[in-house]
Amino acid sequence: MKTVIFFITSCLFSIQLLGQSLFTERELDLIHEADSQTIMRVWKVTDKEDLKLLRTPSDKIQIEGNEEEILYFVNRLFKTVRDPNSLGVGIAAPQVGISKQIIWVQRFDKQAEKFPFEYYLNPEIVEYSEETKMGGEGCLSIPDQKVEIPRSIWIVIEYDTIEGEHIQEKIEEPFTARIFQHEIDHLKGILCTDY
Repeated sequence: MKTVIFFITSCLFSIQLLGQSLFTERELDLIHEADSQTIMRVWKVTDKEDLKLLRTPSDKIQIEGNEEEILYFVNRLFKTVRDPNSLGVGIAAPQVGISKQIIWVQRFDKQAEKFPFEYYLNPEIVEYSEETKMGGEGCLSIPDQKVEIPRSIWIVIEYDTIEGEHIQEKIEEPFTARIFQHEIDHLKGILCTDY
């Protein structure tokens, strides 16, 4: 009996050593407080505790072994960004209290596919165009405010897929590039009002 308990404890300890790759206990509570088709509460800058997390850089995620949890969360995050009460063109995990590098972006550069929403794991911008363009931005976490911000008109991103692939892609459509820049800023604890 002691051997079995030791083995189970060892396995749990090994999983905890991966720490940054897994959702925290608090995050799992938030993710599983409802089914995967239910929206999550959007965290707002008007709440002191929410703002603290929104200002915190997010952790990269280890995908292998966590696919089921990631997909469950990704479904809830998508439902949240498509909620008729707070429709957005993108959302980042910190906006629902999950400090992990996961975003959804509406791809306005994929007109033939009817502007699909796509999610990205561990997204990073590796190259920015020198040319920028001013544009208005709103944010689900910053109610009733729109700001004019200069953003690069194209970017190159790298990200991981749920299948374990690492992809590099150039985003050339300026509005789609703007959405990526906005959402990836959230993963760094940066808000559009900082500009």
